[in-house]
Amino acid sequence: MCEDNHGTSGLGRRALVVTGAAAALTLGGVSFASAAGRDQETRTVRGTLPPGSPDFVYVPVEVPAGVRELRVAYAYDRPTVPAGTPGNALDIGVFDEHGTELGGRGFRGWSGGARTEFFIRADEATPGYVPGPVRKGTWHIALGPYTVAPQGLSYEITITLTYGEPGEAVHPTYPPERAKGRGRAWYRGDCHLHSWHSDGRRTPAEIAALARAAGLDFINSSEHNTHSAHAHWADVAGDDLLVMLGEEVTTRNGHVVALGTDPGTFVDWRYRARDNRFGRFARQIRRAGGLVVPAHPHATCVGCNWKFGFGEADAVEVWNGPYTPDDEVALADWDSMLVASVREGREGRDGRSWIPAMGNSDAHRDPDPVGSPQTVVLADDLTREAIQAGIRAGRSYIAESSRVSLSFTASGGRGEHAGIGERLRVAPDAPVTVWLEVTGAPRCVVRFATDQGVLFTSGPLGVDGSGVAEWRTTASYAAYVRAELRHEAAAGPVPGALAAFTNPIFLGRGVD
Repeated sequence: MCEDNHGTSGLGRRALVVTGAAAALTLGGVSFASAAGRDQETRTVRGTLPPGSPDFVYVPVEVPAGVRELRVAYAYDRPTVPAGTPGNALDIGVFDEHGTELGGRGFRGWSGGARTEFFIRADEATPGYVPGPVRKGTWHIALGPYTVAPQGLSYEITITLTYGEPGEAVHPTYPPERAKGRGRAWYRGDCHLHSWHSDGRRTPAEIAALARAAGLDFINSSEHNTHSAHAHWADVAGDDLLVMLGEEVTTRNGHVVALGTDPGTFVDWRYRARDNRFGRFARQIRRAGGLVVPAHPHATCVGCNWKFGFGEADAVEVWNGPYTPDDEVALADWDSMLVASVREGREGRDGRSWIPAMGNSDAHRDPDPVGSPQTVVLADDLTREAIQAGIRAGRSYIAESSRVSLSFTASGGRGEHAGIGERLRVAPDAPVTVWLEVTGAPRCVVRFATDQGVLFTSGPLGVDGSGVAEWRTTASYAAYVRAELRHEAAAGPVPGALAAFTNPIFLGRGVD
């Protein structure tokens, strides 16, 4: 075993490079001898990162020919820090001989802070990592100092190469892009889920079983910063469950769900809003057939709050997991965006002037419930393309579980009719009737929200959770209307937690 030390002084001596992404530092390299006469060889690297370290620190590893397996283990210190000050958190991943350039051509895996070791070989790899040959060349261990304590972050990396024949490479299979649907119908899905391929604790099979138990028709694979799970869903998909493939692109300035991309699509995350690079990767997601969905935009964890703006968004995740105050803020912010789209009369990308809402569970482990909340989409069939079209058009509502169902429509006096995500084209002063039918929401309150605010509130539904609410208005009084189902509030004027809410129905002739 050989040892190298990367001390804090090394940060001053080595070049700090900005590669068109977040600032990155490349340390001195680690070399291995040739494979001749050896079964295995190990190197250990130690160093300390100071507060204010770059977003990514790369440790080059010179890999000789004849390597069967690369194995990496790491550890770092966690000193006591003052109250209110983040402690140490160090993420890890690896890039192969194709390099670390932004775009990820050399990407071979990422586990963030979820694992202390990983391996890669031709026929298998640790979840989060992509199997394949360990070829000769300069590999890079990627360290991500997520937060650094005032005392600095001391780390130790142990790299082990096992020599020998590489073994037979695996050929990935992917789930089909369609399941057995019901034609044009409402389909339920959860598009933000984590398995053991990132920081979740469930296998794909366990997630699929929970999705079926939750009454879901579709799900989306969305691991943090890796596409390694894509090849592990084929066996658990079926006629009754559509599995779409994607990624949760986890940057230092917010997270975005790449929803329903082509199999094997990797989306890089190594940039901040100030780098002006997000548009490039949003376009990559769409070229790969996916949707761009900013996740939990007002989450309070470090780096989780969305700072890239919504100009590239196809939808936004307004409700994430159990309903909390940051979801209430996200709902209010989204409603303000609806008001702005009406006020400015602007037409956005694809001719659309507004951004639809979604809700997903972001479930990681027990007891996180899969499918709470869930997005219920009106789609022409249970296919990737049809589900995405329904989400993009806003033909959807969000419910806390499959027990909650609703029908929400608006009609005019001359037989005009519109549903969720549509426009009721009527004259400004023509009478409009808004109608909501609910099942599965016991003791919930119905609210109709508009660009003016909440203009209609019903008394609580009965214990059977069923009921109908009706309201009359005009397009001059309400530019749009959307429905909310709220649980009874514990006390005071603050509304209760959501049980469901819809995307809007727009009223009036609008912009053609």
